[in-house]
Amino acid sequence: VQLVQSGAELRNPGASVKVSCKASGYTFTSYYIDWVRQTPGQGLEWMGRIDPVDGHTKYAQKFQGRVTFTADTSTTTAYVELSSLRSEDTAKYYCARGEAPSSYYSGIFYSDEYDYWGQGTQVTVSS
Repeated sequence: VQLVQSGAELRNPGASVKVSCKASGYTFTSYYIDWVRQTPGQGLEWMGRIDPVDGHTKYAQKFQGRVTFTADTSTTTAYVELSSLRSEDTAKYYCARGEAPSSYYSGIFYSDEYDYWGQGTQVTVSS
């Protein structure tokens, strides 16, 4: 099983960024993909989930309206797009596979609920 993410991104404030997570080695539609991020000096923050079967999503309240998750079953790739970027969005973004019921229902990230992770994508927002 592998989750391979796209490379680092640099954006100006107000721009958008789209990060990909290519899944392989398992049936893509059998597992949820969650997105988390780690900001400088902070812990990992749960952003939300997509179900690749039907594209159903749940977004953490903090990100609603600014983040979009998509999944392409033909390429077994999940995406997160974050718009209206600000400096506080500078972080490393991760995709992760897992049922993660506690993370999903609480909106709090529990790392031990995930079995595979992407390597992370650094997004830097700076003018």
